[in-house]
Amino acid sequence: MAHQESTTPPPHVLLLFGATGDLAKRKLFPGLYKLAAAGRLPEQYVVIGSGRHSPGTDDEFREQVRGGLRDSVDDIDDTVLEELLGRISFQTSNADDGSELAAAVRRAEDTFSDDGHGESKRLVYLSVPPAAMDGMIGMLGREGLTDRARLVIEKPFGLDLESSRELDASLKEVVDEDQVFRIDHFIGKEAVQNILALRFANGLFEPAWNASSIESVQIDVPETLRMEGRGSFYESTGCLRDMISTHLCQLLGFVALEDPGEFEEKKLRDAKADLFAKLRPLNPERVVFGQYDGYREEEDVAEDSDVETFVALEAYVDSYRWRDVPFYLRTGKALAESRRTITLRFRTPHSHIFEDGADGDRPAGCNELVLELTDEPEISVDVRAKRPGPVMELADATLRLDMGEALPDDKPLEAYERLLLDVLRGDRTLFTRSDEVDRLWQVCEPVLQNRPEVHPYEPGSWGPQAAIDLPRAGWRLGRGE
Repeated sequence: MAHQESTTPPPHVLLLFGATGDLAKRKLFPGLYKLAAAGRLPEQYVVIGSGRHSPGTDDEFREQVRGGLRDSVDDIDDTVLEELLGRISFQTSNADDGSELAAAVRRAEDTFSDDGHGESKRLVYLSVPPAAMDGMIGMLGREGLTDRARLVIEKPFGLDLESSRELDASLKEVVDEDQVFRIDHFIGKEAVQNILALRFANGLFEPAWNASSIESVQIDVPETLRMEGRGSFYESTGCLRDMISTHLCQLLGFVALEDPGEFEEKKLRDAKADLFAKLRPLNPERVVFGQYDGYREEEDVAEDSDVETFVALEAYVDSYRWRDVPFYLRTGKALAESRRTITLRFRTPHSHIFEDGADGDRPAGCNELVLELTDEPEISVDVRAKRPGPVMELADATLRLDMGEALPDDKPLEAYERLLLDVLRGDRTLFTRSDEVDRLWQVCEPVLQNRPEVHPYEPGSWGPQAAIDLPRAGWRLGRGE
């Protein structure tokens, strides 16, 4: 189901908790600016930032936002910028007292006129640490700020199965499930949604998208970044909770789900939930944890920390389509490259007409479909063909599709920009449902209960050797492709 560009959202109060934090600076305010520049925000709206500590006067807060936007957005339109800043203010609040914040929200709503777009709404964005989430949700309920509200919850959704269920119970005390938008910005990326288009809109791929044709799947999200000031966060979460139970499992869901029949909220989410129900709980013996050398010297990190900054694992989906096909997931900090790559490795043909192999590092007979999840998706297919000349000799070749080159006039929305727009419109298609969250924690629970040994690895490498050796035929990334 296509989104309707002509739909104008009703008047909104956008209430941003964590408004002085890094996420707001790098993603939320730039997303709002781009929506404003494209004319996609409501005609009537205000933005109220909130947190425990005041950044100063409203003018001082606006200057902070202005500076962040100039750092993050190229070619800023000063007219759009000043219009957005003029709608921004700040009001302190905490889990114990939100009365002044509630009063500020209602004063803002009193300024809205009846413009024919319906009753005003509230977008409440909770970018707060997991430990603070329950208290803030309770405060919102007591102050009546959940009325007509859509709550955006940032990952991690709890820290394990028990805490995730406690968080869900706290949410259900103050809002209905259809008011909750659990955001995973990976799903908002154009390239991730393009997985569905590539597969279901092309007869070239869908008939072969199964265990009969596919030998293995790799979902590889290495990062060169280290902690970058997130030591305290990582000490409380670690890589498995930060990346595997959310981003990488969601990518697995998009790759492996059955045909939902329609790009529509309930059907797509049902298809993902059905897939996760078949995702086998992880075997700790097939999970490798790593910690990069120097992590313990990072700010806010314990000197004897055993927190993992790297995870590689093998997963299986117990369905007819994917029976015995291993899914290899890898992600971590301080690695050799920053990439978001999905590789589907196809089985070697049964024919023995060509048995001498081909040039290159890939296994003989190996075809791979490679999806680079960049802002403008890149797709490549490794094939074997005859080398030009008088002898029947094979060579490796690659077919490539660059979406930016193929569609130069179409500009993708950045993930947060897209997802904020969907919240304003009440479209939950690309958000995570509570049953998905619960099942993914069930899948990860064996590893949380029986943590693997944490192996050291050199910054700039591809992680511990045990992880490099995990896939039988090796990882695509890191083999000199």
